[in-house]
Amino acid sequence: MNDRPRIMGKNRLEAFFDGVLAIIITIMVLEMKVPHGSGVQTLTPLLPVISSYVLSFVYLGIYWNNHHHMLHLSERSTGSMLWANLHLLFWLSLVPFTTGWMGENHFETLPVALYGFVLLMAAISYWILQQMIIASQGPQSVLRRAIGNDWKGKLSPILYLAAIGLAFVSPWIAMAIYVLVAVMWIVPDRRIERVFDDQEPVAS
Repeated sequence: MNDRPRIMGKNRLEAFFDGVLAIIITIMVLEMKVPHGSGVQTLTPLLPVISSYVLSFVYLGIYWNNHHHMLHLSERSTGSMLWANLHLLFWLSLVPFTTGWMGENHFETLPVALYGFVLLMAAISYWILQQMIIASQGPQSVLRRAIGNDWKGKLSPILYLAAIGLAFVSPWIAMAIYVLVAVMWIVPDRRIERVFDDQEPVAS
């Protein structure tokens, strides 16, 4: 009896992730209420909502970008990868709720802390998906070689935990940490691209 994990193509996994992420962004946009009036002053009360939306959009963009690059180094998907992908999407699907709650309440303590908790769980679930891909590739995993020591992946959860605690001291310090992590990840990192470029001649 064959005990090897079932191997499937990765196209449906990628397409499903892209589609759900597009819906999540659409939900966030639809939750932004159009102001009554045409003056600039009517936008002032919406600044917390707009700024929280921008931050969440950046985070979702980071996840989309990294997910896309990570799957470039995977030629197949397994059952464990599919469930790990769903786990990641579950936490990302909560981003519109926490974003809206945080913006509507002008960055009060509990909404800011919950926002950080969702970011923390999304980071953990992304790490789990990454490990599932590495496991499917075996001892000579290309993805493991590409991510190296993954210092950003290790540092991010620590910063999220710190931000969640500091939200009860000052929500603005927590927000500054969330922005810091986003900036840390938005800086281009070509580790995976370099490894993928090295693999291309072999694949051809």
